[in-house]
Amino acid sequence: MTEPLFSDDDEEFDRPRLAAHGPVRVRVPAKINLHLHVGPTRPDGFHELTTVYHAIGLYDEITARRGDTLTLTMEGEGTGHLSLGEDNLVIRAARALAAETGHDPHARLHLKKQIPIAAGLAGGSADAAAALVACDQLWGTGLSRDDLAGIAATLGSDIPFLVLGGTALGTGRGELVSPILTGGHAWHWVLAVAEEGLSTPTVYRTFDELGAQSEAGPPDGLLAALRQKDPDVLAAHLANDLQAAALHLRPELRGVLDAGLDAGALAALVSGSGPTCVFLAEDARHAALLAADLEASDCCRAVRTAVGPVPGARVL
Repeated sequence: MTEPLFSDDDEEFDRPRLAAHGPVRVRVPAKINLHLHVGPTRPDGFHELTTVYHAIGLYDEITARRGDTLTLTMEGEGTGHLSLGEDNLVIRAARALAAETGHDPHARLHLKKQIPIAAGLAGGSADAAAALVACDQLWGTGLSRDDLAGIAATLGSDIPFLVLGGTALGTGRGELVSPILTGGHAWHWVLAVAEEGLSTPTVYRTFDELGAQSEAGPPDGLLAALRQKDPDVLAAHLANDLQAAALHLRPELRGVLDAGLDAGALAALVSGSGPTCVFLAEDARHAALLAADLEASDCCRAVRTAVGPVPGARVL
């Protein structure tokens, strides 16, 4: 599917591995979309997408232990609203890996969440990616990162990227991932987390109902901006076709975007299907000042700073 994004980590990952006897801890990042073009609806009901994924340093963590059955427990951000059953992406990911490798799907999985749910940050997809990596290590199945990304593509559009991480171009319904090399440059972001989440299918349905024309276009300008490593240049090329639909469903998000721009953000946009709003800062100091101003404005439930790109799901 792709070439490895992080050579040192991936060389270690792709060596033959024995099954782990002790617990396996995996950390996985959130993602934002620096560019999201939504094309026509495909025969399978999904939209054709062109997106630029960017993994940021806001993390969930999964611990996998040996067990006689497959179980899931969880703690942290919004977990009271999540199922522990077969419909949870974590459970589905573990079963998909077991089916692919002929392994018994036995593990005790514990999820510690910090990524907000239904926030446009792919928290559920991140957890599925973490489960694939954790169970691969626990069971010693020895799959490569590309092998895991292939299984991930059968589970959800964002999951392959979160196995890989970094910055990448996503096409198809988002599951076809090609790395974008950014030369190690760090970008600084501030996230404004809303009180309530937004359903991704509802946002796409609203996008269709609004009949809006794409504002994102091809990502060529953004790709060039990433290579220039200038935040002012990057700011001019951030785009999200789903932003209008998210604002239609949550008009108050316009006030959050304006608050960030008034506080000095270089750019502001809704992340993915929302409702998290993302602001680009010049550097770490600017991000901290911007976060403090947003917190003081009381425009959202929580404010976070994060740096990207970061690797995808990794064993700690």
